[in-house]
Amino acid sequence: MTREDILRTGKNVLNREANAVKTLASKLDENFVKTVELLSKIKTRVIVTGMGKSGLIARKIAATLSSCGTPAMFVHPAEAGHGDLGMILKEDVLIAISHSGETKEIVGLLDAFKRAGIKLICITGNKKSKLAKYSDIVLETKVEKEAEPYSLVPTASSTAALALGDAIAISLMKKKGFKEEDFVFVHPKGQAGKKLLKIKNLMHKGRQIARAFQDVPMKDVLEEMSKKKLGMACVIDREENLVGIITDGDLRRLLQKYGKNLLQKTALDCMTPDPLTIDKDDLATKGLNLMEENKITSLIIKNKKGEIEGIIHLHDLWRTEMF
Repeated sequence: MTREDILRTGKNVLNREANAVKTLASKLDENFVKTVELLSKIKTRVIVTGMGKSGLIARKIAATLSSCGTPAMFVHPAEAGHGDLGMILKEDVLIAISHSGETKEIVGLLDAFKRAGIKLICITGNKKSKLAKYSDIVLETKVEKEAEPYSLVPTASSTAALALGDAIAISLMKKKGFKEEDFVFVHPKGQAGKKLLKIKNLMHKGRQIARAFQDVPMKDVLEEMSKKKLGMACVIDREENLVGIITDGDLRRLLQKYGKNLLQKTALDCMTPDPLTIDKDDLATKGLNLMEENKITSLIIKNKKGEIEGIIHLHDLWRTEMF
């Protein structure tokens, strides 16, 4: 093959698979709605099964459902007939994937599924198949032609099934009200979850925060900063509203300016007024961006009343390894 032949083949495969997904989107009907509504109501799990390439797609769909708030697991159809059927509860809903709809390992289990009263959804390219006839809901993923020359290897059809699984998972996520904070809970170690961490999940609060009234001498401010070890102190008025900030960097500059006389100054004399703040419900990534843009290492979290709720330090963000 020439270079041009290789590029042409690659583009043809991608275009054929893209067209398969596009065609599938235009054919979504009431059965898709029924699928999402059924899965949104179950209290147990979604069981996904498939053989060969369809089995690989089934594993991915189960993983996507689980990460989007719908508990799911893959069960191998060949192993199911040798005891793994015991993993499936009557209250579960089963999604079986078979392009032909005649996969013997799955077809051989249909009577068992029916006897157990398990709801069955199939993803198949043949709505007249035995699998389709046994199913409560049929989702058809028929393609005109696979992406390879002989239309034998599952390519466009497996891509369509995979995309359909994603469509089910995302529709379920929206219907069930699965939010950012829920995503963080099921992705505590992943980069995606880290990007959705909020300031309130990382901030220091309560007695961890160094506070100093604006009229106290700098000697007291230094003691407070040394105790709390956050490299800064919040300066407050007698109503405990935030009025300024003093940081380690400020202290170095103040020493150059006042020398030994620094300790006779008050917090009000030395503070930076109206410090940059952030809301506790903002994303941690926003905090990181603010620190980088303003070349600072700490942000104060305050509420609408002007009261201090917490402190977020650059080191807290580093520990998340989000960057």
